[in-house]
Formats: sequence, C-alpha cells, structure tokens
Amino acid sequence: MDKGVAPTAGAGAGAPASWRGWQDSWDRQQEWYMPDREERFRVMLDMVEACVGPAPRVLDLACGTGSITDRLLKRFPDAISTGVDLDPALLAIAEGTFTGDGRVTFVTADLKDPQWAASLPYDTYDAVLTATALHWLHSEPLAVLYGQIGGLVRDAGVFMNADHMIDPATPRINAAERAHRHAQMDRAKAAGALDWADWWALAAKDPVLAEPTARRYEIYGEHADGDMSSASWHAEALRAAGFAEARPVWASPSDTLLLALK
Repeated sequence: MDKGVAPTAGAGAGAPASWRGWQDSWDRQQEWYMPDREERFRVMLDMVEACVGPAPRVLDLACGTGSITDRLLKRFPDAISTGVDLDPALLAIAEGTFTGDGRVTFVTADLKDPQWAASLPYDTYDAVLTATALHWLHSEPLAVLYGQIGGLVRDAGVFMNADHMIDPATPRINAAERAHRHAQMDRAKAAGALDWADWWALAAKDPVLAEPTARRYEIYGEHADGDMSSASWHAEALRAAGFAEARPVWASPSDTLLLALK
C-alpha cells in the first residue's frame, strides 16, 4: 500500500472497508516497529503445538485486529479462538475479517475490569496468547491480570506473552539497541513505511472506520503509558499466579516471548 492511501473498497460514504486490506496494512505498520514479528508468531505457534497439540481452544488476549487468530487458524484449522479487546476500531477489522467463521468469537471487554472474563464463552482455555499489548498496563494491574489468566488456563495449558521486556540491569546495552533499532525505523519511514500515527490518521478518514476510531481515542487517548518490566519480573509474576513453570522461549534484543506452563 502506498503511504497516504487507505485500503478501502469502493468510493462513496458508507462503502465497505476492505477488511483484509486493513488487516494487511496493520501487519505492515507493526512490522515497522518489529521486523521479526512473524518469527515470534511462528515460535508461539510451535510452542502451542508442542504443549497442547494442533487443535487448541485459544484465548487471543488483547487481540487487536486478530493477528494471532489469523495465523493460528491458518496453521491449525481445527483450532477455536476467542478474541477479546476493548478497541472498537481494531475489533471492527477483526470482526470484518472473520465474518462467517464459526471457529472465532470476539468479545468486547476491558482487561482492567475485574469482571472482564465473565463475558468469555468458555471457562477455560488450552492456551492464552498475547503479543505487543500488555505493556500498556502498569505492573500492578498486570500482576492482577496474570492472576485472572491463571484461572482461565487449564491444567497443563499455556500462557504466552510476546512483548517489550527491558532488563534494567543493562542500561548501556539497552541504549545501544534502541539507537540502532530507531535508526533502522527512520530509514524505513523515509522509504514510505507507515508508523502508528500515520496508520491511525488513515483509519480516521475511512468511511467505515472513522466512527470506531473516534471512539477508541475517547477510550485510550493517543497512547497508554504502561510499564516495560523485565522477563524475569514476568516469569516471577506468572509463577505467583499459579503457573508451575515460566521462562523465555524466544527473544530479540528488545522483546521476549515468555511461556508459562500451568
């Protein structure tokens, strides 16, 4: 997609959004921040298969446009997915993308609401998966959420979180990595890549996404301000939440895929 061109189908007001076009556009925007995004998804699904098999019942937590669900169902056709999120614009894309697919259910819920899990269609899941989302939460509410997730994952099931996890004990390494990564991002943007702000500006102009995009800004503002705790903090919090084992199974210089086994 050329920068500045929204992926819509049709011309007039009320024309239906090309949901797959928006899905792909979201993926490209996220890859500007994380060029290794597909690799973390691949390892995540490898570990789903290794731990709970090829036909899992999955909770796609803070699902956004359904990026995890999309890859899950392509790899495991017998899987079932529940996507939960609060963002009305991203959920609109997710619901549009998976319309008519009986394997998928989407739930609107605020993960900060103590009763959010009451809206889910199942009491337990083989796997709860999330990526690049929970850094929006500060550590205290995230620890509470981990306790709730511990109650949703069945015995011998898994939780995986792929997200920014920064080790405060290595400030010089962190600074060097960040400078290098941002230089690469600047070069990609100069070549036409969409960043977060660019992408949302296009969504706000789309005849179908404009209204839910306005509502998401009422909910979130420009961006939430959470924590980026270390992988060891996440592992310890998950063990405290009732998981028997927890450790990284993939890492880049800035991000970690952490797996917790019930």
